[in-house]
Amino acid sequence: MMAWRVHEFGPPEIMKFERISRPEPGPGEVLVKVEAAGVGPWDGWIRAGKSALPQPLPLTLGSDLSGEIVAAGPGVSEFRVREQIYGVTNPRFIGAYAEYAVASAGMVSTKPTSLTHVEAASLPVVAVTAWQALFDHAQLEAGQRVVIHGAAGNVGSYAVQLARQAGIQTIATVSTGDVAAVRNLGANTLIDYRTQRFEEEVGDADAVIDLVGGETQIRSFQVLRRGGKLISAVSNPDQQLAQRYGVGATFFLVNVTSQHLKEIARLVDGGRLRRHVGAVLPLADAREAHLMLERVRPQPKGKIVLAVG
Repeated sequence: MMAWRVHEFGPPEIMKFERISRPEPGPGEVLVKVEAAGVGPWDGWIRAGKSALPQPLPLTLGSDLSGEIVAAGPGVSEFRVREQIYGVTNPRFIGAYAEYAVASAGMVSTKPTSLTHVEAASLPVVAVTAWQALFDHAQLEAGQRVVIHGAAGNVGSYAVQLARQAGIQTIATVSTGDVAAVRNLGANTLIDYRTQRFEEEVGDADAVIDLVGGETQIRSFQVLRRGGKLISAVSNPDQQLAQRYGVGATFFLVNVTSQHLKEIARLVDGGRLRRHVGAVLPLADAREAHLMLERVRPQPKGKIVLAVG
């Protein structure tokens, strides 16, 4: 089979599209004929050697995928051959930029029936990240208030929609050009970070979902009530600042599970979650997708997806 391999860490130019042996599923794993693979910033971090996890070389890039199960390893009873699934490959987030990929059975689920494989492959990491930030880590409930930074991004746009579905009041920070789009997703209050300082507009929020980091994260402590929570999917918050403001502050890495994917699929098939695919490229053009990630090529709004099948 053909796969995108990394033999040394570096820029997109080091990626090699080469023929390798088709993998075999081990215990608790399924072999997937990949129809589409999502492309995300984490793929670029792994390629560049900046992953938060150990990544022995060589490796096949890619984690998000959608496709058809062609074989199941020992101990897998919840899936059958020819079942259409979506999810991620494994906790190391590698292996999906290929014609076939092995995936952990606990990290995939039945594909939303209303979506194409390309649409389904755009969802897993970003949608589950949004879900876990809001509900597993911030533990928000109906009637509470959340500030979402980077609300027009791939994770942020799902966070806005999921918060709206749960009856949570959403304050979204966006750039001028994204105000209308994020309002249409259901944000209650829009703050244009180019013309407004959010800490002058907001106070006593129950939580901040930080998808930006840097100075934005530091200023976010000011808008939380005492006992509130700052949840970052970008970087470790300053614990001394958290103590000074009397709030919790957590960085997390997404943990994609079958249960989360089932819930996302239910909302999608119920017409309650909109998705946004920004660019679709053939598998052979994965290097071009990484040039988009690096902004060497224009970066689309929405998820980049590789069409494999």
